[in-house]
Amino acid sequence: MRGRLIVLEGTDGSGKATQTALLTDRIRSMGREVRQLSFPRYDQDSSMLVRMYLGGAFGTDPRAVNAYAASTFYAVDRFASYKQDWGAYYEAGGLVLTDRYTTSNAVHQASKLPEGEQKPYLDWLFDFEYRLMGLPAPALVLYLDVPTELSAALRRLREERTGTHADIHEADEAYLRRCRDSGRQVADYAGWRRIDCAAGGRMRTPEEIHEEIWTLAAALL
Repeated sequence: MRGRLIVLEGTDGSGKATQTALLTDRIRSMGREVRQLSFPRYDQDSSMLVRMYLGGAFGTDPRAVNAYAASTFYAVDRFASYKQDWGAYYEAGGLVLTDRYTTSNAVHQASKLPEGEQKPYLDWLFDFEYRLMGLPAPALVLYLDVPTELSAALRRLREERTGTHADIHEADEAYLRRCRDSGRQVADYAGWRRIDCAAGGRMRTPEEIHEEIWTLAAALL
């Protein structure tokens, strides 16, 4: 009996990690077992090409690496994770929550393509990862949507607080704006559940967003 996979996807600064942790904690508080993941796995060898790409080794413009090539970098890291870490648990019926997945390729890499080429790319991507590579398809994708201007402001605050620096995706606001547009279109095309994380120009509280997520996720538990 295969398990269930729930993915939290979203724009930069939308709180994916926070919401994944809140959902994990709530499920565990019910006495249910759940495995929590996050991609890419920056501390693993399988993410080397991802780190080189995001660090600008292949060019500081994200479009310097085409959508199909960049997608393979991330897919390899997910494949290694599945084989080494959580595949057996999932195949035995386990519940898995992940912050980002194949869905991130769909959002970020589709944004590099002209509108007429995006759907063929998405069909290729989902077939490549879910059929040819054998990775599980999500039972539910929750897409956290935040306006780009607000995302950029939140990212700058995060960098100041943590002393981190933006990668080539995060540093390119025009690219992030294209990703947001792409993400909304992909969500509609792929049947994801979209969650509006901002109202009236301000972020909703994590608790408010979590309650909406819980309503949608609880049906799978």
